[in-house]
Amino acid sequence: MTVDVTTAVLLGGLYGVGFYLLMQRSLMHIILALVILGHGANLLLQAAGGPPGGPAFVGIVPAAAMSDPLPQALALTAIVITFGLTTFLLALSYRSWVLLGHDEVQDDIEDHRLRRRELGEAEEAGR
Repeated sequence: MTVDVTTAVLLGGLYGVGFYLLMQRSLMHIILALVILGHGANLLLQAAGGPPGGPAFVGIVPAAAMSDPLPQALALTAIVITFGLTTFLLALSYRSWVLLGHDEVQDDIEDHRLRRRELGEAEEAGR
């Protein structure tokens, strides 16, 4: 199995852009990141499937010329999962927009309180 340079560069670009967008604070950027990562996963699965071959029916095509149907089935599963996750995140984003008026992910107040408490305990232990 060989993967050409174009596919490898495209995969690297998709994953790079997807992970960069995933680190942003905007919910729309996060949704776009997950869609791009889903496309990258589909392309990776198709590239891992190897070159096209004959149908996987015994007796019609020799066994060496058959294509592997597993990567195609995994890609279809990844498409369905990505679609479901995208619709769920779009609903959450819309709800956040209706309630807050923006799509920025806010810091959790409880995280700040726990961090202050940890710093206070570390300071007391250092005395």
